[in-house]
Amino acid sequence: MLAIGALLGSALIAVPVAAHATTTPAPAAEAAAVAAAGLDDPAKKEIAMKIVSSAENSSLDWKAQYKYIEDIDDGRGYTAGIIGFCSGTGDMLDLVEYYTQIKPGNVLAKYLPALRKVDGSDSHAGLDPNFTKDWAKAAQDADFRKAQDHERDRVYFNPSVNQGKADGVGVLGQFIYYDAIVMHGDGGDSTSFRNIRKRALTKAKPPSQGGNETAYLNAFLDARVWAMKQEEAHSDTSRVDTAQRVFLKKGNLNLNTPLDWKVYGDSFHIG
Repeated sequence: MLAIGALLGSALIAVPVAAHATTTPAPAAEAAAVAAAGLDDPAKKEIAMKIVSSAENSSLDWKAQYKYIEDIDDGRGYTAGIIGFCSGTGDMLDLVEYYTQIKPGNVLAKYLPALRKVDGSDSHAGLDPNFTKDWAKAAQDADFRKAQDHERDRVYFNPSVNQGKADGVGVLGQFIYYDAIVMHGDGGDSTSFRNIRKRALTKAKPPSQGGNETAYLNAFLDARVWAMKQEEAHSDTSRVDTAQRVFLKKGNLNLNTPLDWKVYGDSFHIG
């Protein structure tokens, strides 16, 4: 994730020694420096986490969500944590397994057999009545918070950013990918991230193939909206219509602040 810092560092080293310290960078050089920053730049990643939290938790305070857990009746069992890990989709199981690897005997380890059994269903068998209390207790542990960060990056953030960079899209495009993979996962079903992308590719080419970035991202968002409408729990498309599409229409391909958007009728601002 910090590789971008090394890239920027080398770019600075490459500046000619003879340049005066007071020289203002040429616009082209400034544009190149901006383009070099991806969603994995720490400041951009913080923005991404806030925007996702606005949709997932109706709050910009994403760090308050480590302890979050509830069944939102979407057929995925318990939804929890900073990225909505679900007991029915395998990512919560992966998280607790990883947490137990780095901290054996933790408060959630005893639920591993139950999590394996309920995977693929909305069942709470073996989890109730104390799983939610123990999740909140685990969230007080720095190791569990680090485990959530690790699994967020491994399963969702890094794959979406890497694919975005490979497709030649900027920070906004990488965020659009990230939000899609958070909601839809990257499995083999027709509404998964990879298949949303395939659907978009039938309508427009990404910049890496010589296409126009805005046209391609609009095609991707069209495909994303289609995917969301296939499931009642995701049928409210405001996180695309009144957030991502707003940034795109303004030409804010680098996701620069200030940002103003709405999700599910709530207004949000990052200065």
